[in-house]
Amino acid sequence: MQEANPNLRSDAAVIIPMYNEAENAAAIIDAVLALPVRFDILVIDDNSPDGTADIVKAKIAEHPGRVDIIERPGKLGLGTAYIEGFRHCLAKGYSYICEMDADFSHNPADLVRLRREADENGADVVVGSRYVTGVNVVNWPMGRVLMSFYASKYVRLITRMPVHDTTAGFVCYRRRVLENMQLDKIKFKGYAFQIEMKFTAWQYGFKVVEVPIIFVNRVLGTSKMNSGIFGEAVFGVIRLKWNSLFKKKPDVYL
Repeated sequence: MQEANPNLRSDAAVIIPMYNEAENAAAIIDAVLALPVRFDILVIDDNSPDGTADIVKAKIAEHPGRVDIIERPGKLGLGTAYIEGFRHCLAKGYSYICEMDADFSHNPADLVRLRREADENGADVVVGSRYVTGVNVVNWPMGRVLMSFYASKYVRLITRMPVHDTTAGFVCYRRRVLENMQLDKIKFKGYAFQIEMKFTAWQYGFKVVEVPIIFVNRVLGTSKMNSGIFGEAVFGVIRLKWNSLFKKKPDVYL
């Protein structure tokens, strides 16, 4: 893997959507930039009123070429943020494109493990999984743990997709996965977007691998989860599976 070197262009990027993450923005950027393997950062900010974008821009000035930002006019959904980020990173030529949260619920150090699984072991999609070795969640209320865990069980039952953490938002993609996907046809905007991306990659025949992580509930800032987002994930998966029954498996260009 490519060691961190300020004079070398990275072949890996991490997309971090932010909305009202002023308390976390500088710290999460610093943590990623300090990793022993180089990752560039793309922040997607949905017009946060708390000044998140200004903090990110200060980091762009501090680390030219390592940090970038896309500013959008308002809250347009997690899925559309990632799709816009994927297209931006593909245009920039990155070989590995990751996604993670801004609130340290995902340990930035685990980015190295995800990238290694793709780089050295041939995985196409690497999922930082809370549930592949049990339940590795810290400081979540028990009700939310059970809701998340059994939602993934439900998705797996309906789709037959061999992934334990179907709603995970900590993922590393090889560029060929995103190049082959028809990103404009990814429909879900909330957390169901994560299900649709994994399911689509699996349907395309890409190798999806889970790497165990410990997920820690945010300390600073406010969670963006709500019942509407959860409902999309639970009920939308039936439509996702139904539609897949009538689609021809696409040709994949490696």
